[in-house]
Amino acid sequence: MNTWIKAFATVSVLALGGSAMAITPNKLLSRGLTAYTSSGENHYITDGDLTNWKQCTAKDIAINVGSGPTRLFISWESYGDCAWATDFTKGCGHTGTSLRNFKILTSSNSTNGQDGDWILATEVKDNPVMSRGVYIDFDGMSWFRFVSEENVGQILEIEAFDASNDGDDTWFFMGTSISQMGLKQQDTDSTTANIIHGRFPDFTPAMLRGGIGCINSTEVVAHLDDYLRYAGNVKYWAIEMGTNDAWGGGDWNLETYKRNMQTIIDAAKAHGIEPILARIIATNESKAGWQVNPKFLQAVDELTQKNDLHPGPDFYSYFLAHPEQIASDGVHPNGDTKGGQAMHHLWADALSPLYANSEIDKPDTTSIQEVIGSTIPSLHVNGKEIHISGIDADITVDVISASGKLEEQHILCGQQEYEFTSQVTPGLYIIVVKWKGGMVSYKTTLS
Repeated sequence: MNTWIKAFATVSVLALGGSAMAITPNKLLSRGLTAYTSSGENHYITDGDLTNWKQCTAKDIAINVGSGPTRLFISWESYGDCAWATDFTKGCGHTGTSLRNFKILTSSNSTNGQDGDWILATEVKDNPVMSRGVYIDFDGMSWFRFVSEENVGQILEIEAFDASNDGDDTWFFMGTSISQMGLKQQDTDSTTANIIHGRFPDFTPAMLRGGIGCINSTEVVAHLDDYLRYAGNVKYWAIEMGTNDAWGGGDWNLETYKRNMQTIIDAAKAHGIEPILARIIATNESKAGWQVNPKFLQAVDELTQKNDLHPGPDFYSYFLAHPEQIASDGVHPNGDTKGGQAMHHLWADALSPLYANSEIDKPDTTSIQEVIGSTIPSLHVNGKEIHISGIDADITVDVISASGKLEEQHILCGQQEYEFTSQVTPGLYIIVVKWKGGMVSYKTTLS
């Protein structure tokens, strides 16, 4: 089948609104490594999948990331009922045991995670949240180890990032039950972090999931000190908030919502955090009996513009067009029809321009200005034959799977039109065309 594909992302150097932010990568070190636990070897708490049925309850977990890094950012995800905190809202009851009181030790000479010499890197006490990250000194070390003497709950994932060069690719996804379910509770083909890595291999975001069912903006403001205490050491807050404020379709709570969101934005910026706001998810009005009042969507847009924020994903427009991905209650993303999966991809699409502008060895300003006025290249697909035209430049073409994995890379030079045949298996792919000064991405099926 012959198809012309339209780009779903703009040229990387074009402004999409908001301030120009550059992200410094912090390399993920732990992916795929063996975790040595008190109950044996474990291979799924480092696989990046965040699959909820793969849980670890070991009180002693050691990982060898190798020597070289002088500082690490270590994050973890626990399960519970998938809420980030159990007592921040009065609207719903949440349960779950967090990794609460424990020590992180480091070693330079262990061979199996138990022997050798170990020193205390940090001690965490009275931690109440299910997802968090901490920085530790790691100069001269190769192992780190979680040690607890009490119930650790259900650990889903542990990740370690090289923070030696002050990388700031660290994210906290603040949200309601929409995020609690969509970003953590439901199965997906890939996470936002993995999709970003597939498109931009130099980057793997540290992604902390912070959705809490029933929470509204007033309760977030009441617990801002807690949010800053437990998620204030990351660089970005990706915020999904407003469904519970806008519940029922009226606008009686609009001014309160606007004040609260401005308070959250101000607090984040005061602590060096860049907030990014998602547009409130649409309901399936035929099932919910109400729809988000457009004044709330206008408020998100105005807050984004007023505070010079990078625009977040438009959950409203997407789910309005895809009501089948909303659950039977008419409000939440439906895991069976890949509603949560769509949220991960929408966040990745919204954030990709930040990474495009942050790529290593990016071109100088003169080259960028020349590209701004040029035509975005066209992509034509026939089976697995790919034809690219409309770009007079050397290009790099990445073929990325739906799960965010880089499957192929083609470096093409000296032509105005390019053709090649992909060798990937049939399926849905993202094709990223990059040249000096720009980038554009396409979604297509290769058959």
